[in-house]
Amino acid sequence: MAGASLLTLLDDISVILDDVSVMTKVAAKKTTGVLADDLALNAEQVTGVKANRELPVVWAVAKGSFINKLILVPAALLISTIYPPLVTFLLMCGGLYLSYEGAEKVIHRFWPHLLPHDEEQSARLQANADNVDLVALEKNKIKGAVRTDFILSAEIIVIALGSAAASGATLLEKSLVLSIVAVAITVGIYGLVAGIVKIDDLGLHLMEKTGEFTQKVGKILFTSAPKLMKFLSIAGTIAMFLVGGGILVHGIGFLDHGVEDLAHLTGIFESLTTMLLNGVVGFVIGAITVAIFTILGKMRGNDESAAH
Repeated sequence: MAGASLLTLLDDISVILDDVSVMTKVAAKKTTGVLADDLALNAEQVTGVKANRELPVVWAVAKGSFINKLILVPAALLISTIYPPLVTFLLMCGGLYLSYEGAEKVIHRFWPHLLPHDEEQSARLQANADNVDLVALEKNKIKGAVRTDFILSAEIIVIALGSAAASGATLLEKSLVLSIVAVAITVGIYGLVAGIVKIDDLGLHLMEKTGEFTQKVGKILFTSAPKLMKFLSIAGTIAMFLVGGGILVHGIGFLDHGVEDLAHLTGIFESLTTMLLNGVVGFVIGAITVAIFTILGKMRGNDESAAH
């Protein structure tokens, strides 16, 4: 009797694991687009760090990402059980933040006079000029990367949760799927980021080796590294609009229908059009948010001046 019960238990576990495996594969496919954006954004976040501090910074952000997942997975399961609409609201806040941050970067790059004086940038320039320790500024960069990771991770977790729920998963199966996805994407993303930021070092190492072919490969890697990082910087900013705009569009009914109708008119380019429209919406809403915060900041500054 005991042996039969054990076999039944093992069979049940085998069925659950098989279901979880299938659900995890489906969830991974549905989060592919966000994972690509996550990679670009995180690689972009560690640019500008000293060469000998690149891997420590990546590791620090990766640890922050693991902590984000430890918070997000149980929170998503709890919220989806108690009050599902709250998940959408929190995602909307995250989408607004990404759009705001992306718009601020674009405006600061092309129209810096429209924004208030950037104290952080001034501090960075002063620190570089004085050749002082950049630990405080590095910590700020890590905090910013972890904040961005939190929002992207939240979207990935919610997509994976929705995929598992659509498959009729139990609470245990949902928990296992989300845990597997959370660990896999964190290891995968930050492993790739670590590899990307050290391409130039690999190239330099190969250039110092004997052998014409090896040296040529090293030179290609070394010279292409800055271009790759610049591309990822641009891609990361674009990803903020695509992800942030996508979240906002899906959360606002009339925008979702409008984008869907316009994209449908383009036929085979429907997916591309949807992505571009999401990006446009993200930039517009982000720019409006930047304008509101800039005006409020100036009004507060004027009030403080008047008070003095």
